[in-house]
Amino acid sequence: MATIILTGGGSAGHCTPHLAVLPYLKDKFDKIYYIGSENGIEKSIVSKAKIPYFSIPCVKLKREFTLSNLKIPFTLHKGIKSAEKLIDKLKPDIIFSKGGYVSLPVVLAAKKRKIPVIAHESDYTVGLANKISSRYCKKVLTSFPETAKNLKNGIYVGSPIRKKDDTLSKEKLYEYFGFKKIKPVILVTGGSLGAKKINEVLRNSLKELLKDYNILHICGKNNKVKNIYGEGYSQFEFVDKMDYAFLISDACISRAGSNAVFELLSEKIPTLLIPLPKAASRGDQILNAKYFTAKGLTSMIYQEDLTPESLIYNVNLLIKAKEEIKKRISAAKIEDKSKVIAQFLLNECKR
Repeated sequence: MATIILTGGGSAGHCTPHLAVLPYLKDKFDKIYYIGSENGIEKSIVSKAKIPYFSIPCVKLKREFTLSNLKIPFTLHKGIKSAEKLIDKLKPDIIFSKGGYVSLPVVLAAKKRKIPVIAHESDYTVGLANKISSRYCKKVLTSFPETAKNLKNGIYVGSPIRKKDDTLSKEKLYEYFGFKKIKPVILVTGGSLGAKKINEVLRNSLKELLKDYNILHICGKNNKVKNIYGEGYSQFEFVDKMDYAFLISDACISRAGSNAVFELLSEKIPTLLIPLPKAASRGDQILNAKYFTAKGLTSMIYQEDLTPESLIYNVNLLIKAKEEIKKRISAAKIEDKSKVIAQFLLNECKR
């Protein structure tokens, strides 16, 4: 048996895929540790997985010039030194990185200590941290075949997808989320950090939507408001049991982070994607959304075109076409690659 360190964070998308792979890692590694940031969302997520968590100093890398970027060299140096000390203490045989700014000091420290690093890139285009880290990694695994072709050390494997607990009946799920009437459930989520624009437009659409649907709204941290909208609207800042949310949902409105999309597709949930606009990102979610929509697996609307009217229209369209969409998703054969990734890590560890 061997020892592995997991790293990644800054958003849930850089952390939750580890939870998908974790059950298979436990069969192959006798010691598993996690290195993340001091105050990032990954800390609360990993703590529930009951694996030892260690934090290091780190700072978000921003593409545009800001004063906070001046801190990067100093904080990065501190982060690398902290990661080196942890690596010396924990003695890993391999490190698995899911990207995000948290991972960079760990990858650089591992390189200095000659510890092999395997990274995984979930999105269609490579994120900034993974782009920098890739030159220090043995291999970069990818969720999309096209992404691997653009990396010298890229290997396409697919996406890790968390196992679902399907033991709860539909009646119990309705009770769990506070719904009283049996109506189609629309799941609305803007990712772990929420989405102000989606939240705002959705709430302005509820009077009309609640006539036909129950709305399960995961609005993000500090984004809950007083429920003045009536029965059928349930809101949560964050849902630990996302498998329950998937099981109860007839359709979904979502951002276009690829981890979330692959999980939705694995459950055959018709989804309307509203990707994070390019002004607020590197445009990766737009490319993700275009990829899935071009294959007929999702529909999409740009945030710039999002209004209560366009949201209601697209939701109704999605529900009408849901059986045809499910057939296309079934034909696409979206599979969980967690076990494949875990075996790959073990094989690389033995080389």
